[in-house]
Amino acid sequence: MRTAQSRNWSGPFRKTPGRLVGMALIRAYQLTLSSLIGNSCRHLPTCSEYGFEAIARYGLWAGGWLTLFRAVRCGPGGTHGFDPVPETLAARQHWFTPWRYWQPRRKDA
Repeated sequence: MRTAQSRNWSGPFRKTPGRLVGMALIRAYQLTLSSLIGNSCRHLPTCSEYGFEAIARYGLWAGGWLTLFRAVRCGPGGTHGFDPVPETLAARQHWFTPWRYWQPRRKDA
């Protein structure tokens, strides 16, 4: 039986208010504004899919920071290619140090 709400991740899922709100915002973006902006993401999975999965896994705070930094990497001069949500957060990534969620990727990755 699949318990996760994410399309790509089948791990445990806790229905916290932050997760539900964050996932609802990402889904609303996917259904409305995404079609107006067009397919411009240079990563796989797309930035909105990454955000949905990151928030589902790690909650609104940590998943939101991962999503923000991923969107920055997708900008001009950024990276491209396969860039999945990390399976686990590094030990140095704490809620009170959001800048440590930045994970630069190699340009050829």
